[in-house]
Amino acid sequence: MSATLSAFSDQLADAVEHAATSVVSVHARPRLPSSGVHWRDGVVVTTDGTVRRDQDIEVTLPDGSRISAQLAGRDPGTDLAVLRIPPGRLAVAKLGDPAALRPGHLVLALGRAGDRGPRAAFGAVSATAGKWRCWKGGELDLSIQSDLTVYPGLGGGPLVSPDALVLGLNSGALSRPLATTIPVHTVERALDQILAKGYVARGWLGAAMQPVRFSAAMRTRPGIGHEGGLVILSVEPNAPAALAGLMVGDVIVALDGHPTTHPDQVLELLAGDIVGRSLSVELVRGGKSERADLLVGERPRTAR
Repeated sequence: MSATLSAFSDQLADAVEHAATSVVSVHARPRLPSSGVHWRDGVVVTTDGTVRRDQDIEVTLPDGSRISAQLAGRDPGTDLAVLRIPPGRLAVAKLGDPAALRPGHLVLALGRAGDRGPRAAFGAVSATAGKWRCWKGGELDLSIQSDLTVYPGLGGGPLVSPDALVLGLNSGALSRPLATTIPVHTVERALDQILAKGYVARGWLGAAMQPVRFSAAMRTRPGIGHEGGLVILSVEPNAPAALAGLMVGDVIVALDGHPTTHPDQVLELLAGDIVGRSLSVELVRGGKSERADLLVGERPRTAR
C-alpha cells in the first residue's frame, strides 16, 4: 500500500511539473499576482476578475524572467481575459476533454506566484452538469465544481488532470463557495472572438420582459396556441425591439420558432453567433396573434 501511494504521489507531482511549464504569473493588479495559462503560442488566458488594469501588465515565465504583456481583450460574462506575449517563449498547454470528468475524479489546481515556482492544490470533482449561465451573464459549456481551494494567486490558473492535461481555468468569481472551472470548450469559443475583436459579441433585443400565463379564455382564441409567454415591460429607444415595432404589453410567445416562457430561453438564443441575424417573432397583441421580424443587435458594452 505504501508503495502504491508513493507512486501515485509521484504521478501527481509529475503532472504538476509538466503542466506548470505553460503556467505563468500575471501582474495586473495591486500587490498579489494571479496565474494564467499559455493557451496558444503567444497567447495567455487568465480570469477577467484578476486583471484590474488594461496597461502596464507583466507576466513571469516559468524560468523566472518577467516580460511585458498586452491585453488583447476580455469577456466579463465568462470571466476571461486574454493577453499577448512574444511567441516562442514557453510551452503551450496540452488540453484535455473536461466532458470526461465525473464526480470523484481527482484533479489539481495550479498557479504560479511570481518567481517562486508553481503552486498546487489537490482535490476531487464535486459535481458536473450541462450548460449553465453564470450570474455574470455568460454561458459555460459545462458545469464543473470541485472541492479545490483556489488559494490567493491561483485564480486564472488551470484545472489539471493527473496525466497533466489542462481541463479549464479555475475561477473564484463565478460561484461560491465551491471552486468553478471555465471549461476548455468555453475558453476556446470565447478566445476566438476576443482575439478577433477584443470582446465577445452577444445578441441584444433592447426590451425588458417577464413571464406571463394566458387565461383559459385567452388560450382558446384562434391562433394563440400557447400557455403563455414573455410580456414586454419596457422597450429602449432605437433598440432592435423598437425598430421591429414591438411595444409594451406585447407578449412574445416564440422567437425563431422557439417557445419563450422564461427569460433564460431568450438569453440562450442570443448567446450564440446571432448578431445581425433576422428572427421571426410570434407575439400576442390585444388578444390577437401577430408576427414581426426582428434584426438582432449587439449588446452594448458597459464601461468596466
